[in-house]
Amino acid sequence: MTAQAPLRKPLCFLTGSLTLAAVVTACVLMPVARAQVGPPDYSAIIAAPDRTDADLQTDKRRDPVKLLAFTAVRPGMKVLDMGAGGGYSTELMARAVVPTGVVYAQNPADLGERAKTRFEARLKTPAGKNIVSLARPFDDPVPSDLRDLDLITFLFFYHDTTYMAVDRAEMNRKLYAALKPGGTLVIADHSARPGDGVAVGKSLHRIEESALRREVEAAGFKLVAQGDFWRHPEEPRDFSIQPPSGKAVDEFVLKFQKPM
Repeated sequence: MTAQAPLRKPLCFLTGSLTLAAVVTACVLMPVARAQVGPPDYSAIIAAPDRTDADLQTDKRRDPVKLLAFTAVRPGMKVLDMGAGGGYSTELMARAVVPTGVVYAQNPADLGERAKTRFEARLKTPAGKNIVSLARPFDDPVPSDLRDLDLITFLFFYHDTTYMAVDRAEMNRKLYAALKPGGTLVIADHSARPGDGVAVGKSLHRIEESALRREVEAAGFKLVAQGDFWRHPEEPRDFSIQPPSGKAVDEFVLKFQKPM
């Protein structure tokens, strides 16, 4: 007969001279492999049959699959959506973090009635069940006990804070504090001409990319990626994007990280 190798007992069963307490401690301290949660199928999120006709129309100019992939949003994340407005992007994030994640949607208390109505309607749908509304100022966007966020999105609203009564330096410091180390902040906005800085936020609804970057980096964030999927460098950047005219608009997307 072929000799069989002796069975190797796991540490948890090697009682011998070990005390029960030592065995329990050893078992608890044994490393356990944690499976990484991969990204969801972003295309399937966009194709969900219960999305509204209005959102499907917005998809045509937003190409949201590329945005979702750039943010790397995934199940289980804690996300803050700044300037959520009517909640188009908020809902996309909420669909991506299910079943255990949550999306906090910040809007100022004086949000316009049209956007407020659309947002409140989302909260009543199955897709909105993991959205938490935060009616708070931009420069005090989250409760003091809300920490360790995985991701913050700030889409096409940063420029509005340049003409509102907002302390943007304080806003960016609060966003930095709310993120966990290694967490990311994704900002998208309409691009202004070089030299325009923050001066055309109200007139053209744009902001100069380098000006926004300086403000955000002053809070401690580090730029780690740039998205070019909404860029139209050929457009003159000298007209207002409100109301939408159907013209191509140069838009930048920046990903910042809170250092580990």
